[in-house]
Amino acid sequence: MTNTICQRILLKLSGEALMSEAGSIDADILKRLALEIIELCGMGIQVGLVIGGGNILRGAQKASEGLDRVTGDQMGMLATVINALAMQDALEHLGQPVRVMSALKINQVCEDYIRRRAVRHLEKGRVVVFAAGTGNPFFTTDSAASLRAIEINAELMIKATKVKGVYSADPEKVKDAIFYPRLTYDEALDQRLNVMDTTALVLCRDNNVPMRVMNIFEQGAIKRLMLGEEIGSLIERGT
Repeated sequence: MTNTICQRILLKLSGEALMSEAGSIDADILKRLALEIIELCGMGIQVGLVIGGGNILRGAQKASEGLDRVTGDQMGMLATVINALAMQDALEHLGQPVRVMSALKINQVCEDYIRRRAVRHLEKGRVVVFAAGTGNPFFTTDSAASLRAIEINAELMIKATKVKGVYSADPEKVKDAIFYPRLTYDEALDQRLNVMDTTALVLCRDNNVPMRVMNIFEQGAIKRLMLGEEIGSLIERGT
């Protein structure tokens, strides 16, 4: 077992992280992410995973187009199940034991989410992919990720993005946006930095779960983070 900064993490991926220009799920991206997750498991790290569904469907967006919000969110939850099953398949093809656990009851394709069983899977070295958000409308997969991180006693939640970490504004649109290597949850909330939705940030703050925001597309970055390198932005509860 490698000496790492923590032994259990919750990794939050956006659905867009899996998306190719041609379709909703890019097989090459899926395989690369699966290989990085397997590398973490080989270091003795227990990995929980939440994947959004934005590459397939966003419930809030459909609601703005006239669809009932509850129906739209339920469709979005099912989109996350599709992504979870795709990740399960990629991991299993590479020899990594994995379980998909859904907050919605669809046990013909995956397990129902039961906290104690999820922890047991993690202890046995299986990756656990948490699907269908919280199972409730009006809650994002960011909130689901925070909730699952708390429930499984994750030592760190990693929010995977397309940029280096947390900035004062979108660095792809604002050239002089300020990068924050470290900040508190209250600072992120007060400055409305759009790291995650407010519910997700408050859950992590109130339950003292630190969050690392980092670029998921930087090869090997998560491994280096686990070995102690300062990567991305660290958000934690203030004193």
